[in-house]
Amino acid sequence: MTLHAPLIEQTSAFGGNALLLTGPARVGKLELAYAIAAAQNCSGARGMYGEACGNCPSCHAFAAGAHPDLLLVEPRTTTTTGKAARRKLIPVGAILEGRDKAREYETHVFEFLEVRPTFERRVVIVVGAEYLGQEAANALLKLVEEPPHRAMFLFIAEDLKAVLPTIVSRSARLNVAPASDREVARALVQAGLAADEELVAFAAGRAGVLGGAEQVRAALNDARELDEALQTGLLTTLEHAEALEKRWDAAWHPEALRWVWRTRLPHQRARADTALDALQTALEAYASPSLSFQVFALRLREAFGEG
Repeated sequence: MTLHAPLIEQTSAFGGNALLLTGPARVGKLELAYAIAAAQNCSGARGMYGEACGNCPSCHAFAAGAHPDLLLVEPRTTTTTGKAARRKLIPVGAILEGRDKAREYETHVFEFLEVRPTFERRVVIVVGAEYLGQEAANALLKLVEEPPHRAMFLFIAEDLKAVLPTIVSRSARLNVAPASDREVARALVQAGLAADEELVAFAAGRAGVLGGAEQVRAALNDARELDEALQTGLLTTLEHAEALEKRWDAAWHPEALRWVWRTRLPHQRARADTALDALQTALEAYASPSLSFQVFALRLREAFGEG
């Protein structure tokens, strides 16, 4: 069961065209969007909060990750030259096939909505609505106002102020708040995972952490090992920095490192944060990973007075 099941109940009878889900990073907005999409297409007996049954043909398609009536739109990850995009943007090419010159999107919103739903309702989930370019948003407006075949839009955003007013004004808003530690622990147990105190505290009510629980544990372990190595000696520190490079997970390691050094003195944390920002910038700029992690380790030793 999703941590935000009561919110599904609020949307179970929603007949509008667009919902705007807002809330902090990893609080579970995307998980909730999937649950809403599943409920909108479910043909079985609903749960207590109106959530999808999990047993009908539509629910089986969702579970397999291949639902014909669901389209996920995200900011582009590469530039026209094939390099990682430094600026997040959902371009007009995501909406209109003819404007996607580099073919960054396999399926475009307009062509997706031209087809009648296989089940009940076609759903477009737009992750990062604040990154919709003006041209892309304008192209969407007609569809949002008069969606073909009762299609539904689920916009997801962390920063409501950054979402274009034209999107906000045409959407019903639903705020997704963090869950309690008790609810997070219960959800971990229901998923067959250990609800250890550190993981629950790290999650801080964010449902998005639960799906990556094992990766989070691994990242926290790597962060602790590097922190301990900093106090051992330069050679050991560099060896652990090299090991960290091989296991680096941009989704979790930066946050895990900040979590581990949260008890350090404020000025030490500030310098360590600066070193981590520099590492991430170097990696995004295609600098030598090996050298970047070595420099990062040296800067950490300086930040924590171990140099």
